[in-house]
Amino acid sequence: MARRVNLLLTSSGLRNGALRDALRDMLGKPFGSANVVYVPTASVAEPGDHGWMVAGMGGLHGLGWREFDVLELNGLPQPMVLDRLRHADVVYVEGGSHYHLARSITGNNLADGFREVLESRIYTGVSAGSMIFSQNLTEHSADIIGDAADLHVLGATTVQPPFRLFEWYLKPHLYSPDFPERDDAWADHIVERADFPIYFIDDETAVRVRGDQVDVVSEGRWRFHP
Repeated sequence: MARRVNLLLTSSGLRNGALRDALRDMLGKPFGSANVVYVPTASVAEPGDHGWMVAGMGGLHGLGWREFDVLELNGLPQPMVLDRLRHADVVYVEGGSHYHLARSITGNNLADGFREVLESRIYTGVSAGSMIFSQNLTEHSADIIGDAADLHVLGATTVQPPFRLFEWYLKPHLYSPDFPERDDAWADHIVERADFPIYFIDDETAVRVRGDQVDVVSEGRWRFHP
């Protein structure tokens, strides 16, 4: 079945002109004529200093939107969450724990309504926000990728992919100084074990999905292993 979604799946947000231009092109109008809703849910599961989230939110706000909403997916009535998502032209989902984000969507019965929203809005993901669309977002992939501890710290041993849009998996922050272990050797080790396709993208790159068309927007480096 054809997908009717427009997704810009970034590693670290709209860090360069190519990524900002890609979002503006997908939106079809200036940022100043559009509403954005910023979803910080994934970030709250991460301990420690959240300056990275504040900086990301500030950078997004600085693009000059007509309206800038902030929406937490947990704790609010489902109809309210979905109405707030529908009110936005761009749904911008921050990074953090992709497992917490996926469990928040499925646990609050938001998956079907969220998917419906995606058919008429532009979605921009950051890191965890970009990782929730694979059908291979499971405890199996957690073992292969090597981040099962991030699932277990939530008191969980399983995770259900909320959308199952793609077979391929996305892994962000390749070559990032904030994740110095994520080099070619790290990616090669994952590829040797993986039984599903993987995009590895650096912080200057995004995977862009327009319906059934998938391509890469980048001012940096990336790898794809089918």
